[in-house]
Amino acid sequence: MDFYEKFIEYDYNPFILFNKNGKVMSVNQEAQYLLGYISSHELYQLALSYASNSYGFKTTFVNLEYGRYKFFAVCVGYENDEEIGLRLYRYPELKIETIEESDADLVNIYALIDLCISANATKSKAKFVKDIDPTLPEIKLNTERFIKLLNKIFDRFKDSDQIKIKLHINIGEYIKIRDKKYTLFAIEIIGKRFDKDDIEKLKNLAKTINSYLEIESNKITLNIPMITS
Repeated sequence: MDFYEKFIEYDYNPFILFNKNGKVMSVNQEAQYLLGYISSHELYQLALSYASNSYGFKTTFVNLEYGRYKFFAVCVGYENDEEIGLRLYRYPELKIETIEESDADLVNIYALIDLCISANATKSKAKFVKDIDPTLPEIKLNTERFIKLLNKIFDRFKDSDQIKIKLHINIGEYIKIRDKKYTLFAIEIIGKRFDKDDIEKLKNLAKTINSYLEIESNKITLNIPMITS
């Protein structure tokens, strides 16, 4: 790998090179993570839709979101009919601050989830179903803010017949807090009827516990760093 190839490999922005049939020929590290949220076929179609009408490079400002990735622009380039390149430009990520001892305690995440389920079960006709990884240790969290956030998320699904809660570790994903890496775990809340009004308020509340939300058509995923000490 030469010097210029290393710049692409370690770039903050995903880069993918396709052949004329949409097969992935090359990706950098960030693109490998992105492909966990969106298929290569969809990205190839994205490249075709934003490509210039003739050979060359074209940058277009967009507003795209795939899982935890948000993009404000795409650049598509091709100089022949054999291959086409796509580069996606990411919004800056949430800045994570150090968690102070006074702001968070070691808590049993299972007990907090059960507490929120009990509180919301009395206000909703929905059946609560849990699919939970039982191996998580105690996690450092601001209990009050976490309960407030999870209750607000449950409330968004209160008109669903069933609310499913899944908890699992995000294998291979981590977040940095002051240069220290922490594995992420996720709480997924899934239901057929989902009130999407004022989602930004939920996202801002998630930031106060050093986490972030992923929003889909019938699901909210709360991603939290697994801080244990």
